[in-house]
Amino acid sequence: MPSDTAINVKVAEKLREAADLLQRQGANPFRINAYRRAADTIHRLDEDLAELVVRQGMEGLLALPNIGRGLATAIDEILRTGRWVQLERLRGVLDPEKLLQSVPGIGPRLAQRIHDELHIDTLEALESAAHDGRLESLAGVGPRRVVAIRATLESMLGRVRGAPPHAGTGGPGVDMLLDVDREYRSKAAQGGLARISPKRFNPRGEAWLPILHTQRNEWHFTALFSNTARAHELDRTRDWVVIYFYDDHHQEGQHTVVTETRGALIGRRVVRGRESECRELYDHPAGSA
Repeated sequence: MPSDTAINVKVAEKLREAADLLQRQGANPFRINAYRRAADTIHRLDEDLAELVVRQGMEGLLALPNIGRGLATAIDEILRTGRWVQLERLRGVLDPEKLLQSVPGIGPRLAQRIHDELHIDTLEALESAAHDGRLESLAGVGPRRVVAIRATLESMLGRVRGAPPHAGTGGPGVDMLLDVDREYRSKAAQGGLARISPKRFNPRGEAWLPILHTQRNEWHFTALFSNTARAHELDRTRDWVVIYFYDDHHQEGQHTVVTETRGALIGRRVVRGRESECRELYDHPAGSA
């Protein structure tokens, strides 16, 4: 019997909207169908999702048909906050600085610096940055502050996941990320991609931001030009490319690819934070002797 609880209907509607947007934006049918199957599961559920999570936590969501860990994380985000960052990104209405300010200890100025300098727009990505040293690398953000933010995020996100997604070397290689970057910039230049109307820095509401959904092996990617204040200030909105990646469980991570402006890799496309890997790739390309 279809569920008539308000929260179940809300979650199912968001999952279906994401599937519809992905279809219009040319995403892989696998991802589209995964969201639709999950929406059908929630729609048919005969108990309230919020009560299920309170009673059984993550295991209760994972026990449902068609719900993997990433989708369970998304459902939990909707239940906790009423919003879903990934859907807002697909809509073009994401306000990442406001989201970052939901973390105690992060005010408007720090939120802007985190977003502009680290290109972070999800709490999961912020948690990864708090663990891998990037957050502490920001001027004025000392070890104590990072520890406090890390503890807060663990409390906020720990209900559905104990460790940051794809921390360390578990994500796609730089060769794959750079290949996605090449595909995105080529298709964007040719006008072959769907375009969305970002809410930020777009007073006329123009659909100017190309969006790519593509796949390499088990990885699903979404790529967009950076729409940060810093990218606009430095006129890099057609250079900096933010790449989000998902595995078959729809757990998300992200990287930013830019044209290097200094050092040995000047003029080359590099993955921020993984410059040494890019240097190795350029020095020893696949297939070279």
